[in-house]
Amino acid sequence: MRVTVLGKSPSWQDVDGACSGYLVQQDDTRVLLDCGSGVFAKLRRALDYRTLDAVVLSHLHADHFLDLVPFSYALQYGPPPEGTSEPPRAVLHGPRGARETFRRVVGAWGGEDLIERSFDIREYDAGDAFEIGALRVATYRVDHFVPTCAVAFTARDGGPRFVFGADTGPTELLVDAARDAEVLMVEATLPEPDGEDGEARGHLTAAEAGEHAKRANVRRLVLTHYSDQLDEEWLREQAEQAFGGPVTAAREGDVYEIGE
Repeated sequence: MRVTVLGKSPSWQDVDGACSGYLVQQDDTRVLLDCGSGVFAKLRRALDYRTLDAVVLSHLHADHFLDLVPFSYALQYGPPPEGTSEPPRAVLHGPRGARETFRRVVGAWGGEDLIERSFDIREYDAGDAFEIGALRVATYRVDHFVPTCAVAFTARDGGPRFVFGADTGPTELLVDAARDAEVLMVEATLPEPDGEDGEARGHLTAAEAGEHAKRANVRRLVLTHYSDQLDEEWLREQAEQAFGGPVTAAREGDVYEIGE
């Protein structure tokens, strides 16, 4: 399995960067995991967007889905694949309520069915699992401000797990979702644990990411969803001290081979 980082920014983009977006590939299967602001342009650098098999969204915050808008325009108004006359229509797996959310967002300025005309939308509930080509996908509820799922990928014929933790505050739910994963990719948004208003927590520090990875007994930890305004090396060191194993801070363009 190959995972390419298209965008790793938090809710605001790094300089020349993109928000949450990851290309997951197994054999000939190509899946886009999240599609935040700026991700569609990065996807176009990686492959022909018309060949994508599916999109999977972890949750319905704008920094994880907003580039479905330019993606939809490209599918509808860009040239169809050579030898065809109809635009392609990939499957889109989104949390329950995705269709209504897209309609409200796009309906603010135009046809509210823009995204559903471009994608075959299939809504899932936390705990659901499904197959996309050569990949098996499982979803696990985590603790964020809106319903959110960690997403685990394995090859259809078995093998090591890649787990994307999505956005979450500290929770044993993430530990359960990531148990014994080959790679856990999880956010390190906050420089300090009191970095959010009020008592609610929807994000982790790098040290907390490391603590969760250690309890989950994962083999490798990748930090993501952090701003370029933070010191990358400091984040990595904080996570490594808590985890006790290898830690990487994701950068756009990074490629992770799972199971090699």
